[in-house]
Amino acid sequence: MNTDLALDQLFGPRIAYPDVDAMDRFSRLIGLDDHKDRLSKIIGLLVNPSGLQSWADRHHRGAETLMKAVLCRPPLVVLEGDVGSGKTELAETIGDAVARREKIDITLFPLSLSTRGQGRVGEMTQLLSAAFDYVTTEARKLRTVSGKSGGAIILLVDEADAIAQSRECAQMHHEDRAGVNAFIRGIDRIGNSRLPAAVIMCTNRLGALDPAIRRRAADILSFDRPDEGQRHEVLAVPLGQLGFSDSQVAAVAAATGTLNGRSYGFTFSDLTQRLLPTIVLDAYPDRPVDPVRAIEIARTMIPTPPFVGGLS
Repeated sequence: MNTDLALDQLFGPRIAYPDVDAMDRFSRLIGLDDHKDRLSKIIGLLVNPSGLQSWADRHHRGAETLMKAVLCRPPLVVLEGDVGSGKTELAETIGDAVARREKIDITLFPLSLSTRGQGRVGEMTQLLSAAFDYVTTEARKLRTVSGKSGGAIILLVDEADAIAQSRECAQMHHEDRAGVNAFIRGIDRIGNSRLPAAVIMCTNRLGALDPAIRRRAADILSFDRPDEGQRHEVLAVPLGQLGFSDSQVAAVAAATGTLNGRSYGFTFSDLTQRLLPTIVLDAYPDRPVDPVRAIEIARTMIPTPPFVGGLS
């Protein structure tokens, strides 16, 4: 699996970090500061463990047992939560933050859903095994004798439940079960070889993931819809640039919450990809944006419904 055609069958477009576009996208993820900080630390330790040893030498010399426990965690992080909550955007941009912090080059390999194959016997297993073969081969090239990584790889698995669905499901096809086994073997290969690589999985259905995969996660980060304070934070700068007062921004933020008997508010993507463009396009090209009209738009726009389905 070393031709460009084969790589395109296994992975989506690769991203090399540091990357200016990824840095900009990462900075625009407002309201997710805790997740951004925690994930960057987790991935940093997984792909460049020498950083933790340097920290321990400065502050906790002699804590070898504790350091080993931290460093022996599986190279997997799961991001789970509702649609539009920022999981995929964070997963696609975190590599830039880690590359800059650790001062190494990182490449993102997004696993293609085509690795599910066409249902032919053995195909899904073969494609997943080939994807992990390529990642582990490339990661081995990045190991150095000094212990500091010469670079790192992040394997991104979006819509992870489509590939790693629980084998406990009675309706699961044999080919899918074999694919999950191949996926688990791939994660274990990276972890057992202590390679400078990490796997990030994104899912709307944490309960649908196979229990063996969930047990292997170094961490599971949950993403919720933004609360009113987070919505205000997302809207404050763009609406402030249009001349909105803080009270008018607050009114728009309130209108995007649980309103008119609705039990859920706007997602992050509802705010940035739907509401803000709609407010602008409503005024363009004949008049300036009117805060009163913007509040009305926010009140009448229907947010993306929560994802329903899957195992619990």
